[in-house]
Amino acid sequence: EVQLQASGGGSVQAGGSLRLSCAASGFSVDAHPIGWFRQLPGKEREGVSCLGNSVGITYYADSVKGRFTISRDNAKNTVSLHMNSLNSEDTAVYYCAAGRLLSGVVSNYDYWGQGTQVTVSS
Repeated sequence: EVQLQASGGGSVQAGGSLRLSCAASGFSVDAHPIGWFRQLPGKEREGVSCLGNSVGITYYADSVKGRFTISRDNAKNTVSLHMNSLNSEDTAVYYCAAGRLLSGVVSNYDYWGQGTQVTVSS
């Protein structure tokens, strides 16, 4: 059974950092594109960063470029999102997902983990 478990959310002050982790089971994280998405209440889920199943291929939303870094640990079967210089606009529920295509498009992802809340206070 394919499962994704997101963790690492929390509350942080503006300018701070957090590391989200997505633990996968039932498949290998290097076999599928893995993406991080976020969603605010009443808003559509948006792509934040994605990592392809090929070495070095990544996607970042313009709003997080230079601040967020996505990485993969094949031994632990996890994908992490390192978030630096956080600001209030990064506040959202963050989800990880496994998909078919490397993109920030929700419909390209078939398996989703539960969300983890990130709250940035100014």
